[in-house]
Amino acid sequence: MNIQIYAGKKNFDTQKAERYFKERKIPYQMVDLHRKNLSRGELQTLAKAVGLEALINPSAPEYKSLNMAYHGVSPMAEELLLSHAGLLRTPIVRNGRQATIGFQPEIWQSWT
Repeated sequence: MNIQIYAGKKNFDTQKAERYFKERKIPYQMVDLHRKNLSRGELQTLAKAVGLEALINPSAPEYKSLNMAYHGVSPMAEELLLSHAGLLRTPIVRNGRQATIGFQPEIWQSWT
């Protein structure tokens, strides 16, 4: 199992996700989206696992300022997600080609 947690701000769900893996002594890698944006390959893998639309956070400040409501799920949306990590819904927890968004312990349990 190769767990990666992608997060921008340390929100409540991100803290719960970290605690979930720490308590079970499951090693994970934390990826700070403010320091390192997703690569195109990572975004495509995540989009295949959960869907591109699920990755977009409509309550993010960038959502309005970048007119994301008008772009919808399009190649333009993918480009915006690559360059504006604040648009991503977090935490994104990835295990290989599988991924979840938010706090999803019932799914993570099936990964072990």
